[in-house]
Amino acid sequence: NPLPLTPYPSQGFMKAMILAAGLGTRLRPLTNAIPKPLLPIAGTPLIVWNLLLLKRHGFHDVVINLHHLGPMIEQALGNGSRYGLRIIYSREPTILGTGGGLKQAEPYFSGEPVLVLNGDTLVDLDLGALYEFHRQRNAMATLVLRKDPEAAGWGLVEMDSDNRIVRITGRGRTDQAPTQPRMFAGIHVLRPRLLRDVPKGVASSIIDPYVAAIERGETVLGYDCEGYWSDIGTPERYAQAEQDASAGLITLATRQLPA
Repeated sequence: NPLPLTPYPSQGFMKAMILAAGLGTRLRPLTNAIPKPLLPIAGTPLIVWNLLLLKRHGFHDVVINLHHLGPMIEQALGNGSRYGLRIIYSREPTILGTGGGLKQAEPYFSGEPVLVLNGDTLVDLDLGALYEFHRQRNAMATLVLRKDPEAAGWGLVEMDSDNRIVRITGRGRTDQAPTQPRMFAGIHVLRPRLLRDVPKGVASSIIDPYVAAIERGETVLGYDCEGYWSDIGTPERYAQAEQDASAGLITLATRQLPA
């Protein structure tokens, strides 16, 4: 059964999901034998840095989707108790992408907003401030964005002066209001209602429901990330992240590892 998920009652804070099902093709041959989320950064698996970031900002319940070498991730992390968290796994026999993966995990969210992290992203971000921004603006979704001179190469996200996202990779509103160029940092908060039209058991991207919501005039916001961020997607970026951790540019996990 690929979905042994039990909806848990809220513990006063938002649910979280880490996307960890990807194949890691750009990091082969490293990822032939180890899933990308378990690659070590300063001796600590990348996904554990994300778990400890969640723990630092008050999260308790985390769902992790699995596909490529998924049992290795499950064996490494267990039920999450050593990190002070409760981990539930959403196993994908067929990889479902960001949209399909979130749709399969939907029962876990119990209709509440969910914070989503990419399992291959190393970031220093105040997740509590992000959630408060999302809540105060009563947004349907909030995407964490970054200023980057190569934003178009990552996939251009256009945001207006009120932090509303106008277009994602050219799709969305058609008006010509002034916008600021950004790139999507792979961290987002969404209301599960956005998943209503996502097909079950079919691979898809969560960006499609976001674009549809923008076109409907729903509030889809951008939230700028000013702190450390790295997408561990290539051998070069992996090596750079290792250097950055060694240099102390990001020190989230090493200070918090349980005994």
